[in-house]
Amino acid sequence: MDEILTNIRTKYNTLSKTQKVIADFILKNATRIPMFSITELAKACNTSETTVMRFLKKLNYNSYQVFRVKIAQATTKEPSTSINDDLDPHDDPETIKQKIIGHTLSAINDINTLLPSSILEKAIDMIRSAERILIYGVGASAAIAMDAYHKFAGIGLDVRYFPDPHLMNITCTQSTPKDIMLAISHTGESLEVNHVVQTSKENGAKILSLTSFSNSTLAHLSDLYLLSSTNDNKYHSEAMASRIVQLTIVDILYTVTFMQDEKHYYKALNASRIAVSKNKT
Repeated sequence: MDEILTNIRTKYNTLSKTQKVIADFILKNATRIPMFSITELAKACNTSETTVMRFLKKLNYNSYQVFRVKIAQATTKEPSTSINDDLDPHDDPETIKQKIIGHTLSAINDINTLLPSSILEKAIDMIRSAERILIYGVGASAAIAMDAYHKFAGIGLDVRYFPDPHLMNITCTQSTPKDIMLAISHTGESLEVNHVVQTSKENGAKILSLTSFSNSTLAHLSDLYLLSSTNDNKYHSEAMASRIVQLTIVDILYTVTFMQDEKHYYKALNASRIAVSKNKT
């Protein structure tokens, strides 16, 4: 999949108000952009050619012509996921369903760009080398944290999960350089999460985070961050599609960890399955 549309979505929160207007227009009209001159694009966005070029430079393009060609290639390869349809108050249930499905599929496809092999391998090394994994997340992110705890605990890793902010504050003070913290926050600006991250970091623990914004406080505090940006819009719950992306990333981390030493982890996994089966009829 071409990276250009993903690049726009993942850098969306770093854009100025005017640049976001350009980004919104391109994402909504991606298949039409190759037919626009830079003058026509600027006019359609009620801005100047200079502002369009500033927007392109944010995406690391110095030529509008090159950008236009890349957009053409992207929409030819991925016609069904290249348009970011906003929901409309007048949409019927079927239209809403299709737009939500399309938005979510686009977000999941973005993982190919957001999680390159080099970053994934570093994350797995951090997980496998840690004596203990501390998992923190509040609000909607607590559900992601719980899922990660459930999976990694099931294969015998020493994992701790604390959804209560007070317990988070208490337990992070006991973190050590042998621990890693998996901190989860869509915005990366959750005060509860960033507080425990800062404390654990001061204790020497390594920080692996899952966030949607590369310029967030959490990303800056992390030794390694995994991006789940999806450009959720005003009609979407703040972390709706990104929640699905984060769950998918947790699945990837879990599966790769398990497969790298399947014989070792399988015994614990089998014991976990047997234990859980006793609660089923």
